[in-house]
Amino acid sequence: MQVNPKHNTEAHRQAEQDANKARITQIEEFINEVLKEDLRELEKCIGQYNEEIMEYVQLKNTLQTFDTHLPDGYKTQVNIGSNVFMQARVRKMDSILVDVGKNVFLDMSIPDAERFCDTRVKILTKQSDVLRDESVKKRAQIKMALIAISERTKLIQQDESK
Repeated sequence: MQVNPKHNTEAHRQAEQDANKARITQIEEFINEVLKEDLRELEKCIGQYNEEIMEYVQLKNTLQTFDTHLPDGYKTQVNIGSNVFMQARVRKMDSILVDVGKNVFLDMSIPDAERFCDTRVKILTKQSDVLRDESVKKRAQIKMALIAISERTKLIQQDESK
């Protein structure tokens, strides 16, 4: 019994194409289910860090405004419950309660609170930078996976044109 070499080569080529198509599907699933999801989570965390940084920057700006423009205090309205407001006057501006995390408040002088804000901004910025680096790595992995898909697609097209 003789085996037709042309038939054997065609079957082998078809098997390679099917394997390449299956691998492309695996890579696409990996990109969509793993890499893009990881990237979304990183972007979400970066956004949270940026919000917190902005809160500390805003607090520092407010403290500086109090310190330079309102040394004798200020008038305000305070909600005393059920949207009932009462006029109040803050005369003493030498200390402030600052949320240092986990709803723990510390009494700080205004210069101490400003230094605390600077320190927190530096820490949060470093943590955010680490996440940005991870985000860049994930984007590079996605790009490499897309290049791999492109190369496999070219192989399939070359085999089909033969």
